[in-house]
Amino acid sequence: MNFMKRIAIITGASSGMGLEFARELFYNADKYQYGHFDEFWLLARRKNRLYDIAYDMNHYREKPGNENLPKVRDIEIDLTGRKGTGSFKALLDAEKLTSQKYGGFEIGLLINNAGFGTYGEFAYTPLEKELDMIDLNCTSLTGLCGLSLEYMNQGSFIINTASLASFLPLGNFAVYAATKAYVLSFSVALAAELESRGIKVCAMCPGSVSTEFANVASNGARKEVLHGKSAVKTVRHCLKAAQKGKTIALWAFIWKFKAFMSRFVGKTAGARFTFKHEKRPSSF
Repeated sequence: MNFMKRIAIITGASSGMGLEFARELFYNADKYQYGHFDEFWLLARRKNRLYDIAYDMNHYREKPGNENLPKVRDIEIDLTGRKGTGSFKALLDAEKLTSQKYGGFEIGLLINNAGFGTYGEFAYTPLEKELDMIDLNCTSLTGLCGLSLEYMNQGSFIINTASLASFLPLGNFAVYAATKAYVLSFSVALAAELESRGIKVCAMCPGSVSTEFANVASNGARKEVLHGKSAVKTVRHCLKAAQKGKTIALWAFIWKFKAFMSRFVGKTAGARFTFKHEKRPSSF
């Protein structure tokens, strides 16, 4: 008997919130209403980390009573820019060819979490780094959404990781905030366009979260995010908000307050204030 395979795809899944999305949906799926998945695709560049995560999940799946949990695939891939988007298309094309005799496949959930930032003034950060950031945070996210829509149906979901930084231009964080402003704007507009198809889109807009973000953004100058909040709680809130049809997920009260107040600060004032008073360490 033919059946359509249902897949959840999570990018940036080797650490941080991408990993927490994978864990939460795999181990605590009964808390949410995303339907059954036959496979999880975990995408990231760090092969060893992905392998260990997938191994643990698949080993857990083999225990009695867990047979209905999805099979987990670890997929090493660089999604950066148009080349990365092409690599993702090749994955989908290969799956389409393989699964067509079994009824095809559907993408029930796409979580675009891959991305990074850089601390410091634009003039003193590596230009190639900034351009790569735009390619990954904007070009790749847009491409993955576009390619996935062909395989989405009513009841499918898209979650895009934006940021609290998307609400104002930020000095010392100029390109990152701009890329996340794009993600937020794109996600809200896409949600409106896809509503009639029954596909829900949510932009997650966290502030400081305890992940590897600061270490990467500062090139090692700051090891941990200052005042970072729980990645697990941030992810859980987003998953619940998305299934309710919320287009923007803001968990912590302070994040909601800052997002609200950004309406009154003004873009120029916000950029000048953060440039002068919110310096970010960097070893670039």
